[in-house]
Amino acid sequence: MNITSRMTDQAILQELGQRLARARIDLNLTQAALAEQSGVAKRTIERLESGEAATQLSGFLRVCRTLGLLERFELLLPEPAPSPMAQLKQQGRKRQRATGSKAAPAAKKWTWGDEP
Repeated sequence: MNITSRMTDQAILQELGQRLARARIDLNLTQAALAEQSGVAKRTIERLESGEAATQLSGFLRVCRTLGLLERFELLLPEPAPSPMAQLKQQGRKRQRATGSKAAPAAKKWTWGDEP
């Protein structure tokens, strides 16, 4: 099943869990063996494979690392390439922070007696 934006979070978690289970079984690992090699509890593996959302992302990463799936995260969140205009503006410099929206200059607070 392809993961799409129309799927619920629960459906995506269940699909990811099923994929992790298939990867584990393809490597002929038990849940207990995968948990030991990943440094997480067996219950964490059970939760991940069942699609329960109570697991932490770090546990998910450990399991994916053990299963050799970590490199595939590049497909999930590829590094964004700067636009040609942004490259010209930067001229080789790397951005250090986001600019955000610029606030309007603060107006002088009016008080009684300030009339012209």
